[in-house]
Amino acid sequence: MSTESKKISPILKLVLEMGPLVAFFVIYSKFGLHMAIGAFIPLTIAALVVYYFLQGKLPTMPLVSGVIVIFFGGLTLIFDNDTFFKMKPTIVSGIFGVVLLYGYYSGKQLLKIVFDNAFSLDDEGWRILTFRWAIFFIVLAVLNEVVWRTQTESFWVSFKVFGLTAISIVFAMAQTPLLMRHELKKDDDQSN
Repeated sequence: MSTESKKISPILKLVLEMGPLVAFFVIYSKFGLHMAIGAFIPLTIAALVVYYFLQGKLPTMPLVSGVIVIFFGGLTLIFDNDTFFKMKPTIVSGIFGVVLLYGYYSGKQLLKIVFDNAFSLDDEGWRILTFRWAIFFIVLAVLNEVVWRTQTESFWVSFKVFGLTAISIVFAMAQTPLLMRHELKKDDDQSN
């Protein structure tokens, strides 16, 4: 078996990553937070199983996020305390931010691993992109803390599902000029 992972379609990838979150929101709207978490956990596990079946490995970000969903969702249900689940986005974003900052300052291109070779950039491009994503994740962690501690639960759920997603998409799209400026051409890539 090849060590290189199989590629899956971008639409299927989007469904696997966003499907459980959308289901969480729909179930929350009808049945409340605990029922939504009760569905979110097995849907997250199912998405990870499908990822593994299709790719032969688990992508880093969905895996870490999935483990934290299961852990904090489980704590929320076991102890009947919503705080655990509301802190999950803070913890996930905080972990990614700190790990990327570590990579940035230690000279390791951890973001390259996370993006699974989706981009081919020069070293300077990876350094800049890593720093930007690290700061972005830290800002998301702080933002989640502010929202869940100062707003209603329904506002926080909408923010978690739609706000964080929209902010992330806008931020990722804003990186396009950097990606284009530091992209390695096929000739450059083969000469390294």
